[in-house]
Amino acid sequence: MRRPFSCVYVHFVWATYDRLPLITPEVEQRLYAAIHAKCKELKCPVRALGGIEDHVHLLVRLHPDVTQAQFARDVKGSTSHLMTHEITPGEFFKWQGAYGAFAVEEDRLPPRIAYIRRQKEHHGDGTLDDLMETIFVEGEP
Repeated sequence: MRRPFSCVYVHFVWATYDRLPLITPEVEQRLYAAIHAKCKELKCPVRALGGIEDHVHLLVRLHPDVTQAQFARDVKGSTSHLMTHEITPGEFFKWQGAYGAFAVEEDRLPPRIAYIRRQKEHHGDGTLDDLMETIFVEGEP
C-alpha cells in the first residue's frame, strides 16, 4: 500500500457553552454549512449532521492524518470564529470545551445516520439514545 488507508467512522457530539440555545433557526443552516466546509478541508467526509439549539451530532469518516482531538478542535474553533465574526458578529457564541467521540462500525452506519439526521424529532418525542445523549449531554454517569 503506497499511502495510509483508514475506514474509521466517528460520531462526535458537542454542546454550546452552558447548553445555551445558541443554534437558532436563523443561524443553523450557515453553521451547518461551515461544519461541512471544515470537514471537507480536513478530508473527513460527513456522513450525517444534526442537532438542536444547544448541541450537534456529527458523523464523519476520519482521514488517516487527522486525530479525533485535532478534528474536534479545528471544527469547533473554526465554526465558533465564523459565528462570532461573520454570522452573528457582536453576539455571544461559544462551544463547550469538551466533546464526545464514539466509534461506529460500518454495518451500524444506517441507523446512526438516521438518528443524527432526526435529532429534532428524537428530542421532541423523547426517543433518545441514552449513550449519545445522557452521558455526554447531561454529564458523566
